[in-house]
Amino acid sequence: MLAAGLFAAEGCSKAPGDPSLQKADSIVEAWVASERVSGAVLLVRRQGETVLHQAHGWAQLYEYGTGQYERPDGIRRMDSPVPMSPGTVFDLASVTKVMATTMALMLLVDEEVVDLDAPVVTYLPDFTGDGRDAITVRHLLTHTSGLPQWLPTYYHASAAPAAYEYLRTVPLEWPVGAERRYSDLGFMLLGRIVQEVSGESLDSLVRRRIYRPLGLTTTGFRPVESTPASDSHATDGAGESGDYAATSHGNPFERRMVTDPDFGYRIDVDPSAWNGWRTRTLRGEVNDGNAFHAFGGVAGHAGLFAEARELGVLLQLLLDRGNHPGGQLFREETVGTFLEPAIEGQALGWQLPAYAPAGSFGHTGFTGTFVLGVPRDSLAVVLLTNRQNVGVDAETRYPDVGPLQSAVTEALTGSAGR
Repeated sequence: MLAAGLFAAEGCSKAPGDPSLQKADSIVEAWVASERVSGAVLLVRRQGETVLHQAHGWAQLYEYGTGQYERPDGIRRMDSPVPMSPGTVFDLASVTKVMATTMALMLLVDEEVVDLDAPVVTYLPDFTGDGRDAITVRHLLTHTSGLPQWLPTYYHASAAPAAYEYLRTVPLEWPVGAERRYSDLGFMLLGRIVQEVSGESLDSLVRRRIYRPLGLTTTGFRPVESTPASDSHATDGAGESGDYAATSHGNPFERRMVTDPDFGYRIDVDPSAWNGWRTRTLRGEVNDGNAFHAFGGVAGHAGLFAEARELGVLLQLLLDRGNHPGGQLFREETVGTFLEPAIEGQALGWQLPAYAPAGSFGHTGFTGTFVLGVPRDSLAVVLLTNRQNVGVDAETRYPDVGPLQSAVTEALTGSAGR
């Protein structure tokens, strides 16, 4: 068996003579070689052209199992790991927020059927009371709504309609507009707004209005009914090849969020009131518990799957101010509105990384995903890792890939910050 991290999938483009590309690629390769992550795909576009698209390591290296390699957390190293390839499809986690939900809102703002400064109650008439009437669409997009950051919605609902009925009653934790508190719940509500205003589901809208016009075939949600536990490699939904990167082994981190009051999350539920925790290695099914259990795989905050190449196309669309070879998908002024800094470190939906050149926009995902656009250099960066596949440490935490993301950004831009 080839040593993990030393495998470069057949068909990958090697970094050409550009020292910045070589450095970025070598940084990723080193992380995989040391098994800080099981595998990774790095894609770089400059001036509209792909200049690097490289895969390292394994799409799946560990699985639940027993045997001589069994670890205390119940996972074992596979005898025949699944190689990573440039076209491997990843669970994007919170990158969903920008590559699906935010882009859907851009369409609706373009068409003037959604006003960013209109109260949410304008579009969700029963979202009212206890200060909710003051929350605007802009507040949701900038994480300043005052809503809780995270709650185990699946303790209260097993389908999207019931999830919304719960969400519209959740008390605010902070004054509306007072400060940025990153909130999954806010983007769950944005997904609901898209559905109510457009008359179609979030996954249908983005597939029909954005992904298909751009020629994207692997980017999309994977509804739970297309990913039964007995066949997590099914090819329904995103991905035609079934080539998926594995994520976690069950949801150990999320489970501790609910069951351990000392882990840093205040969850007002009886942990024993629900026991639907998954006990399998997740591959081709959404990792996020709320997206999977409460929203059937399609949610505004998580659930999107894609390969690196197609994420590069979506970043390029924004770098080109809404233009693509087939025409104009978004008005230039709409792109400008969504990418303009709203508060420190935050645009509409998009994060503004402090370690990137001024004007850059990006987002990260809990599964180990990262996308970045750098208008200054006409640069698009996609870095996808399956950090969860190596399992959790003694503190039930996954490897921190933030240093990897910032190091790759610095290597490609020559910028250690603004």
